Amino acid sequence: MASKSAKTAQDILMADFQALVRDTEKLLADTANLAGDQADELREQIHDRLMQARETLQLTQDSARQRGQAALGSAEQYVQDNPWQAIGIAAGVGLLIGLLAKR
Repeated sequence: MASKSAKTAQDILMADFQALVRDTEKLLADTANLAGDQADELREQIHDRLMQARETLQLTQDSARQRGQAALGSAEQYVQDNPWQAIGIAAGVGLLIGLLAKR
């Protein structure tokens, strides 16, 4: 359950960041009719920064995905190696949630 909500939050964050990059690219394209060397230089700087942001986003996304898959694999292995302990932990967490929900 927690991994699903974390994945959903991560997906929302990535989608928002990608939308920001797309909007900035559109702004860059819309300002293409501005004249002058300073405008050209500014557009080039924005373009370079956007490319860096896209690369960083891709690396971050890949890294987060790999860490999540590794954590999931570790959890699955733990449950397979220690089924009774996993059941006990799940029962304890369920009891704790039940007590908190009762309040």
